[in-house]
Amino acid sequence: MTNERRERRSATIRASLARPDTASKISIVVIFLLIVMKAVTSVVTGSIGIRADAIHSTIDLAGVVVGFLGIRISSRPPDADHSFGHGKAQDIAGVVISGLIFFAAGAIAYEAIRRLISGGELEMVTLGIYVTVAAIVANAVVSWYAFKVAKSADSTALEASGRDMFADVLSSIAVLAGLVLVRVTGSNLPDPIVSLLVAALIARAAFTTARKSFDGLMDTRLPEAEEEIIRTCIREHMGQLVDFHELRTRKSGDRRHIYLHLVMPKNASVDEAHSMCDHLEEDLQTRLLRVNVVIHVEPCDVECHNCAASCTVRQRDSG
Repeated sequence: MTNERRERRSATIRASLARPDTASKISIVVIFLLIVMKAVTSVVTGSIGIRADAIHSTIDLAGVVVGFLGIRISSRPPDADHSFGHGKAQDIAGVVISGLIFFAAGAIAYEAIRRLISGGELEMVTLGIYVTVAAIVANAVVSWYAFKVAKSADSTALEASGRDMFADVLSSIAVLAGLVLVRVTGSNLPDPIVSLLVAALIARAAFTTARKSFDGLMDTRLPEAEEEIIRTCIREHMGQLVDFHELRTRKSGDRRHIYLHLVMPKNASVDEAHSMCDHLEEDLQTRLLRVNVVIHVEPCDVECHNCAASCTVRQRDSG
């Protein structure tokens, strides 16, 4: 294989790994293997903490599958029934994933309280420690990878899956601490207590995921930093245009939608107004990722004597 072919193949692999659907597929495989490993270990050791971790991983798997479906649906182009595209599918997937995470937190809390009441013995604690360490490493690597791809692709669904997997990392660390305490103290009490802490951590991750997903579904405006980029971009063209107002923004999946009213000099031709709109759209698309811009053009009021734009109507009236 020539160097050129190797480089092309490497570039293809890197491009594939940077896609949200690829990250979701890898996450599904890793989480499934972790579920099997944790489930077997929980049966062998009798650890409620490891069982809780296995339950959380099962919810992780369901969440990643839902996120994968959301990513696939959101990537579909606009059609007759969805003229704005299918981006909301990622936000819907995020809400479903957060619901699954809340369910996992409740199931773990229930198991922990039941163990506190009924008691129970742990066996082969050392095996549980080794398995939990392996799970922490595997989940940490995959969640980091998912977050990295989600950030570059601006994928709400994959970010929700990555947040869920990171919560699994935290829960596994807590389980590890509980197993170490059991090993050191000889008491089984730390195991269910740590499980309750795990449930709290998971519920917190679910709340964060749900809030961001609901923001997308409710068409919450873009962050202030991004809106300031939009305003700065428009102000740079003052002199060719008069003003702007009614700036509205929202996000659907990974696409940003910008709506604004642009005030042009009263004597500007349709061609000049159209050229200005095209120019602004191009500028915004270079400064923000995946932007859709809708501009309503209107003429200025000839009485505006403080306008910086060049307008022969105003010059004629003032003369």
